[in-house]
Order: sequence, then C-alpha cells, then structure tokens
Amino acid sequence: MNAVPMNIAAKPLAELISAEALAEIDRWIAKYPPEQKQSAVIQALHIVQDQHGWLNNERMDAVAEYLGMPKIAVYEVATFYTMFNLKPCGRHTIAVCTNISCMLRGSDVIVSHLEKKLGIRLGQTTADGKFTIKEVECLAACGGAPMFQIGKTYYENLTPQRVDEILDKLK
Repeated sequence: MNAVPMNIAAKPLAELISAEALAEIDRWIAKYPPEQKQSAVIQALHIVQDQHGWLNNERMDAVAEYLGMPKIAVYEVATFYTMFNLKPCGRHTIAVCTNISCMLRGSDVIVSHLEKKLGIRLGQTTADGKFTIKEVECLAACGGAPMFQIGKTYYENLTPQRVDEILDKLK
C-alpha cells in the first residue's frame, strides 16, 4: 500500500492534535530511522488518546497522515490493542483482566462485583461519566491475579472489599 503524503493542512491537524502532542510524537519518531517512522504508531496513538481521552477515526486518520501510513494500518493497531479506547469512556476506565490466570483466581467475582456496585455492565459507562468497565485479555500481572488497571496504575490480588476501597478513593 502507498503511504499517505505528508502535506498536512496546518489548521485541521492543529484541531486534532495539539502542538505539544505533535512535539511529543516527534520525539518518538526521532528514535527510529527516518524510513521507519511508522514504528512510533503505538506511542502516537497513546499521545493522541491522552489528549482527547479516546480515539475516533478522524484522530487516527491524522496519526496515519502524520506518520505517512495507510489509515487501515493505524486502525489495525488501534483495534488490536485493548489499551486504546475507540469510544468515549468515563473519567476512570477500569480495565479488568479476564485472561486465564485472573479467571482461575476469581476475575469473574471482581467483574460481577464491579457491575453490581457501579450499576453497569462490561463495556459501559456510568451515567455520571465517572467509571467505565472494560474487559481486557491480559495485563501481564498473572502473579497478582485477579487484577485490574485504572489509568496507569495496576491493582492486584483483588477482593470485592479491596475493589470498594480503591473505588471509594477515586470518587
């Protein structure tokens, strides 16, 4: 596939990705040979998501154009990894690992408790916009199963009581 040309109109890009975010993306691009700047796609998506809270097609298209990549290649990355939000989420996204280690150690109990406590199901956001519960395949903390991630913080060895303590501190 042919890469998208780099002639980006300044105003539309500035509306989608801030100057600060572009500077941060450029720092990641600089870590790779010029012909492999697409290698910065995961970090670029993280940066754009951090700016807006989630990724829509317009933002992913801007990342594709900025990195000189086909749009579909960016979509493939964003849809493959559960760390990317493709719709608006609550202020606190609770990414619950339900992979085998967590499942064997009670992640189903944690999911049920979260759903009951927050009054929502996996993939939903509370009416007040505070919490989203998201199922993820693996967060690589099997030794501390069951676990979840909120923001960039891991919480391991969860029990319903510990979940309540964690959520109460976030309110």
